[in-house]
Amino acid sequence: MSKAAWHTRIECGREVGAGFLVSARQVLTCAHVVRFSDTAEVVVSFPGRRDLGGVRASVAMHGGWRGGAADPGDLAVLELEREVPVGPAVFAPPGAEQGGELVAYGFPQGYDEGMLASYRALPGPLISGEWVQLEALTAHGQPLAAGFSGAAVTLADGGVVGMVSAVAGARDVRVGRMLPTEVLARYWHGLGELVPTPGHEARALRRLYTLVRRAAGARPDLEPDRLYVDAVGPFGPPVPPGGFASLERAAGYVQWEVPEPEAVTRFADRLAALLDGTPPDGGADGRADGGPVAGTDDGPDAGPDDGPDAGPAETAWSPIVVEIEHSGAGAGQVTVEVFAYRDGHRRPVGTRRLPRTGVRAYVQERIDEAFTQLAPDADELITFVLPREWLNEPVARWECSPDDPTPLGCAYPLVVADRSRHRSGRLRHQLTKKWQKLDAGPTTLQRVDCDTRERPPSLRKRLRDHDTGLTVYGAPPAAVREHFEVGLNVPVPVLLWPRTGCPGPAHPGPCAGGSFLDALAGSVTGVPPADLPRHVLTLRETAEADDDPDGHWARDIQLMWDDPRCFPEPTACLHSPVA
Repeated sequence: MSKAAWHTRIECGREVGAGFLVSARQVLTCAHVVRFSDTAEVVVSFPGRRDLGGVRASVAMHGGWRGGAADPGDLAVLELEREVPVGPAVFAPPGAEQGGELVAYGFPQGYDEGMLASYRALPGPLISGEWVQLEALTAHGQPLAAGFSGAAVTLADGGVVGMVSAVAGARDVRVGRMLPTEVLARYWHGLGELVPTPGHEARALRRLYTLVRRAAGARPDLEPDRLYVDAVGPFGPPVPPGGFASLERAAGYVQWEVPEPEAVTRFADRLAALLDGTPPDGGADGRADGGPVAGTDDGPDAGPDDGPDAGPAETAWSPIVVEIEHSGAGAGQVTVEVFAYRDGHRRPVGTRRLPRTGVRAYVQERIDEAFTQLAPDADELITFVLPREWLNEPVARWECSPDDPTPLGCAYPLVVADRSRHRSGRLRHQLTKKWQKLDAGPTTLQRVDCDTRERPPSLRKRLRDHDTGLTVYGAPPAAVREHFEVGLNVPVPVLLWPRTGCPGPAHPGPCAGGSFLDALAGSVTGVPPADLPRHVLTLRETAEADDDPDGHWARDIQLMWDDPRCFPEPTACLHSPVA
């Protein structure tokens, strides 16, 4: 029995070509060889095993070839109707084609049993990033004529280095083209574990692609871009434009394009953990929440409620931060910086100076890109760090993208933060201590009505006496400016208010602000402060889905949530005049 019985002859309508067996039921060939497969039967035969006869096959994968001689993706994977008792082709390492004789086994007209053609690979770059140019070793041998398309190109020992994709033309019968193995694997990632890759152990590649196949059925929700970033780290090659369409493509890119061999292992380890349900540090579901809000307090004489004990907790949010500041380049000009946090490190995504009118479109684009920097199982938190006069900006109502009108605040947990206190070392220190107390036990909710007669100094004392973690306002910041600034500067870790509604103290008729406070107090009681971003997301979604969304009390809720432990800053960012 021939050791090279894996060579195949393929018939499809009036087309005849070659191919080669890569598994018990899969054959690789050119897409143009089976271009009539929609109307004609595909029959595969094995010249080295004539006893098998013709085996019907179907096209299982198409590389995207569109019909032109120079169109990329001219390959197809055929699935045989049954397994065949033939050993598959064995691949040589990428680049092995250079410097020696190459042989192709094809089926030119009149030679149904096949003919051999002897060629060499021309050194140099890939033509259009796709093809290796082949040149005949002699002027009198068998050219790569019609019938060689799809043939395996092999070394003297039979190792496959590529596939013939373009045969000799009428003007020059000595020249042809092949798709090298690394290009074939780019289109069909089933080759990834079959082709020896420098720096990668075969066992590691088999494990990687076994996990990828398992994930295709068990976890279709996994995001390839995030897994890739997790594998290559912050300094690895970036996600290519457009991202990865599948886990297979991401795995193949790690194998072929990332120079660090350990990236394959990290990709596989991370994928295995997600498939097996291994929880991240910090709890069974990867999160740890702070203590509950345990009641409300309406005035200076009210006391804190006692609540159930709650153990210490660690923050588990992965923020995507949009920081906006005045650029100093003139009225209406701002600087927008977008970055993501991962493993306690800040990863820049983009920075640009823009007119205020251009901010929304830029933010939509950069937020989408920032998601590629997060771990696959991360709990994202969109955080807008804004100048104080922008804190009431309806960022939660901004659309996710030009193609997705869903408000950002209905798609993700979204909070705002005051830029001046976000950058203050003194206030960050105080906020960190307050959050540690919130982790350890319950807090009180302090409310500030729109018609409050309480003087700001009295409010300051009330908030400090009760060491409150949560203050809610019945009116937007501009309507209760002095009282709002007290909450910012005490500082209170969490502030909530309606962006619209009550215009301030002097107004006739029923108070929308009072209704907001009553509904909000009933909604957030018992919710751990660390989980308020997720809770407010639910409130926004509920309001958006209401029959009268404009009339729902939570439609324009704004949440300032500021836990410095989620936003670790380098020392230079806080203290260096240069920074």
